[in-house]
Amino acid sequence: MGATLLCELGLFLLCTLLCTGHGQDAVLTIEPNWSSFFIGEFVTFKCDMKEGEDTDWYYKITKDSREFLSYRLNNDHTLQITSTGDNDEYQCFGHMKGSYDTKISNTVSITVSAEKPSATLTAVTTIIPVEGNVTLTCSVNPSSSSGWKYYWYRDEKSSEALTTQDAVFHSNGQISVSQEGLYRCRGGRGNPVYYTEDSQEVHINTTGADSSSSPVWLMVGLVCGVSLIIILLLLLYRCRQSKCKSLFFSCCIREFIY
Repeated sequence: MGATLLCELGLFLLCTLLCTGHGQDAVLTIEPNWSSFFIGEFVTFKCDMKEGEDTDWYYKITKDSREFLSYRLNNDHTLQITSTGDNDEYQCFGHMKGSYDTKISNTVSITVSAEKPSATLTAVTTIIPVEGNVTLTCSVNPSSSSGWKYYWYRDEKSSEALTTQDAVFHSNGQISVSQEGLYRCRGGRGNPVYYTEDSQEVHINTTGADSSSSPVWLMVGLVCGVSLIIILLLLLYRCRQSKCKSLFFSCCIREFIY
């Protein structure tokens, strides 16, 4: 009798546990799953009850343990971040239709930054060598943020991003260009796309001649300069030896020639 009673009590407790929905926890996730957000971006909460169909449940979301969204049929909600006040902890609750079954999810924290991020453009050199190119690198500050794609611009296409016809695209955040101009970049992420501030402008120039020939032209110029100085010294010397007292310059020229 005692064993039967204990068995029935165990079954009752098991049934109670399952019926109250604590047999399997609910899960709250966010998309995109970034560590921090900026004012103006969008984040989507998604609640998964891990039991039955999505349509079997009503969903509620709380913010800092206070009701944020009342019970509804949709298991996801997209929020546009409008202030640092959205920086908080969120949690979802599920209530199964036609029963007393309820579930509570994990908490998800959102960090919101008030300052709009900016892009930084760097170049190893600003001079394009003959038949060569220059590599440009774009990055976003703060560097702790993630998920960025990069958009590049040149002065004559100030509002239209560069394409593969204008530059060679390497890893995300780096391109090579062979055309001079005033370049800038910016980062973008999310859907709809959220853009950073534009980077500073960098002026890329082309060389007038092959840099490898510069030492040759330097030597030529040096030889010409020394030769000119020697000629002038000889001219002055001949002039001092000349007996011509008038028309000094023309006399010196005659003396030097003859």
